[in-house]
Formats: sequence, C-alpha cells, structure tokens
Amino acid sequence: MRKIITFICALTFGVIATAQTTTKASPPITLSSEKPVLTENEAIALKEKEFNFGKIPQGKPVTHVFEFINTGNTPLKLDNVQASCGCTTPEWTKDEVAPGATSKITVGYNAASDGHFEKTITITYNGTQTKQLAIKGEVWKTPVASAPENSALSSLINQQ
Repeated sequence: MRKIITFICALTFGVIATAQTTTKASPPITLSSEKPVLTENEAIALKEKEFNFGKIPQGKPVTHVFEFINTGNTPLKLDNVQASCGCTTPEWTKDEVAPGATSKITVGYNAASDGHFEKTITITYNGTQTKQLAIKGEVWKTPVASAPENSALSSLINQQ
C-alpha cells in the first residue's frame, strides 16, 4: 500500500512540475490624469479610464466627470453610453464632437448598499467602436436611527 501511495504522490508531483510554464510579464501600464490615454488609430482619447470615489456614505449619490478628446479627423458621435447596472447613470452629449475638441461624460453612482463596488461603463461611438470606463469605491453603512436627542438643548432654548 505504501508503494502505491508513494507512486501516486510522485506521479502527481511530476504532473504539477511539468504543467507550470513561465510567461513573460508585460510592462506595467501607468495612467495619468494629465495626459490622454492614446492608442494608435483611435478616434477617442480618454483623460482617465478609471475613477476611485474612495469612501462614500450609503444613500448619498456621487458623480464624476470623465473628459475625452476627439483625436480623429472626422466628427465623433457617441452612440450610447451604457452602465453595467442600474445604480450607475451616465449622461453625455448627443451632439457630434469636432476633431480636436473635448467633451464630457458624467457618471453618477447611487450608493444604495454598503460595501465595495466596481462598475463599468461602455462607450459605443462611431457605430461599432467601444471603450470602457470604470468607477469603484467603498460605501460605508449609515446608521439606521438618527442621533439621540440632546436634552441640554431644550434648556438652552428655554433660557433665551
């Protein structure tokens, strides 16, 4: 029985050792809010692709404005801006954006439930091209009841 268990362990170790492969790590991508993120032959350049709201209170909607530039030679039209869920609401201009001009997409998030969140927003432009934005953050739970009444307050009011 020991020989069988030893054989199975050796066989398992051999399979695991040969299954591992090394992959070449790609260089890290750095984003700067100062310069647009450009990729060759694209008509739209986003100044940022992701925004972190940090800690926000539950039940208080927040918004962030994403700016973009039309880097193409023809007017740019945003066909649709779609959020990954109903708690995220994007607003954008329906007008064409001239070459070299900038425009904005305002993204609102309604922090209804507490905890970590990550939401994506897909931009469809010029018919079939797409880009994605992301928002994330942490919602802290607000107290169920309001603060207790301060009994000393009534004595201050009566003194006046």
